[in-house]
Amino acid sequence: MTSMTDRKNAAISRGVGMTTQIYADRAENAEIWDKEGNRYIDFAAGIAVVNTGHRHPRVIQAVKDQLDRFTHTCHQVVPYENYVALAERLNAATPGKGPKKTAFYTTGAEAVENAIKIARHYTGRPGIVAFSGGFHGRTFMGMSLTGKVQPYKAGFGPMMNDVWHLPFPNDLHGVTQDQALAALDRLFKSDIDPARVAALIIEPVQGEGGFYEAPAGFMQRLREICDQYSILLIADEVQTGFARTGKLFAMEHHGVAADLTTMAKGLGGGLPISAVTGRAEVMDSPAPGGLGGTYAGNPLAVAAAHAVLDVIEDEDLCARATRLGQRLKQRLAGIASDVPEIADIRGPGFMNAVEFNIAGSEKPNPDFANRVREEALKRNLILLTCGVYGNVIRFLAPLTIQDEVFDEALTILEDSLRAARA
Repeated sequence: MTSMTDRKNAAISRGVGMTTQIYADRAENAEIWDKEGNRYIDFAAGIAVVNTGHRHPRVIQAVKDQLDRFTHTCHQVVPYENYVALAERLNAATPGKGPKKTAFYTTGAEAVENAIKIARHYTGRPGIVAFSGGFHGRTFMGMSLTGKVQPYKAGFGPMMNDVWHLPFPNDLHGVTQDQALAALDRLFKSDIDPARVAALIIEPVQGEGGFYEAPAGFMQRLREICDQYSILLIADEVQTGFARTGKLFAMEHHGVAADLTTMAKGLGGGLPISAVTGRAEVMDSPAPGGLGGTYAGNPLAVAAAHAVLDVIEDEDLCARATRLGQRLKQRLAGIASDVPEIADIRGPGFMNAVEFNIAGSEKPNPDFANRVREEALKRNLILLTCGVYGNVIRFLAPLTIQDEVFDEALTILEDSLRAARA
């Protein structure tokens, strides 16, 4: 009999990478069972998508209720009330005062693309500033903004023009926020007139780049600089959004409001939906028909998103994210003396990571990170690596993970760290 791996290799493009060879059969909260009945603890959550857990009963019920009414009309043809109501909720929930408006899409990359479209249309300027290590999608504008070549840019030809990158402040890798701000000043002096820059886009906590949090005060300085030059500030909250960092949105940690916020992943609780929310005058700049998409704001996904927001509030998942993250970081700190490869343990809320260097040096150690991931998978714990150097393990378990399953996972993690050193 042909194996699933052989079938996959014969049928699916090699460019669609796979972290594991687990073929899911069913899932519940923080657990996945494969086709052979093996149980796994999920510390990936579909890359921060099912923050409310696999198949949360309220999400499932909301989708079932919507299925009984209709599945698709295309909001631009025959609109529906729950789309409007979800926009109202996001307008109220995103940081910042004053009137806001929202437009829905299907993927995070679409949200980013449209945020750039809106920013360019509103300002009449072409330039976009992004950061090294940032991840903003795999479409041409998305990968042009993304600050990581392998595997996202390599071999795909010229990137979109008028996109400029700055170093992301990261003390562990020798970049202070003063140096990052100085690089922005040099960019404006030597490469692009700030009067030609439409927007600056930044993840409050870099996702694929390594779970590095923007340092205290940095967002405030960016806000001041953007205001000085009438540049829009775009917060990419695709991975940081919806309670992951201990706040509904990570920008709440910085006390700064972006002009536009992109979101996806955790919003739909497992169904594809994304959004751009921003200042009303900015969002209203494009003419009717300039924004949208056939599946944008699909009614099933909108129903799921309403349930996700209800669950986050009713189950106090922001506070739970903080508690889970503290427990995880404490356990990692407790074993750090036995694992000299650990260079850093970090992350707000339950958006946490551990970074590995070669023991006794500052040289990144991607091999060790991958060994830890492989050892954990042998013990039925699913982990993800990330980082420009591939030397970081990120932890993205559902915020609803049961305490006993979480404790089981932490024990497996400790065993995997020790086994990786053997």
